[in-house]
Amino acid sequence: MRVMLADDAVLFREGMARILADVGFTVTGQAGDGTTLRRLVAADPPDVVVLDLRMPPGFSSEGIDTAAAIRATVPGVGLMVLSQYVEAHHALRLMTEFDGGVGYLLKDRVSDLAAFGADVRKVARGETVLDPELVARLVARRRERDPLDALTERERAVLALMAQGLSNAAVATDLHLAVKTVEAHVTSIFTKLGLAQHEREHRRVLAVLTFLRA
Repeated sequence: MRVMLADDAVLFREGMARILADVGFTVTGQAGDGTTLRRLVAADPPDVVVLDLRMPPGFSSEGIDTAAAIRATVPGVGLMVLSQYVEAHHALRLMTEFDGGVGYLLKDRVSDLAAFGADVRKVARGETVLDPELVARLVARRRERDPLDALTERERAVLALMAQGLSNAAVATDLHLAVKTVEAHVTSIFTKLGLAQHEREHRRVLAVLTFLRA
């Protein structure tokens, strides 16, 4: 699987390249800014791009802006955005503006080689990956009108894992439940959130979006 990297911190970028190579990826290009990365991707599209959220010149949202530009010109490229801190509004933008094949992880996750490699592969397959710490903080955040109030504690746990990009089978493994039990919880979540079946909408994504906004 071919990967390109973008991070203005050269040491971190080189370390990430070494990690990815160690877990079976081929790093085909590196960049220190979004403009260079876009040029590299246009010339030789990889399977996945791993890029920092904050890059020159403004060190704000250049990573996601660059990801959006890449997705517009090369739709099949997976996009994994790395951040030093949990920033829920950026994660929500990824979920709302991109149709799958995206991830948002804290840079600390890169040190877990197996998990990081697995998450990059998920993004390459078109799945969505969210950092567990981000999900945990969102679960803890409560508002007066929480649309998730109707969910049971178990349904919240299932939805939190769905937000991390886990399949029903993976959720079942994490929660030590039968797959059919998880499927029943997912159906109940859809019902309680008012997500009716619709051929033009993906209820699983809509449920996760409700979770993030809450």
